[in-house]
Amino acid sequence: MKNKSKIELNKTKKIVDKQELNLWKRGFTPQAEIWNGRMATIGIGIILIIIALISKFPSI
Repeated sequence: MKNKSKIELNKTKKIVDKQELNLWKRGFTPQAEIWNGRMATIGIGIILIIIALISKFPSI
């Protein structure tokens, strides 16, 4: 049974070219997952900067 699962994984495995990873593709694609991670990282960074600015300048 282990051999069968390895064969199925090899058949369904899809290799993506490195240049293709930066393309803006919609749907459940490796490119979309990469862009989701990038946007999440940028969002977290912006939130941390806002929190730092708010705590540095307390309101009157």
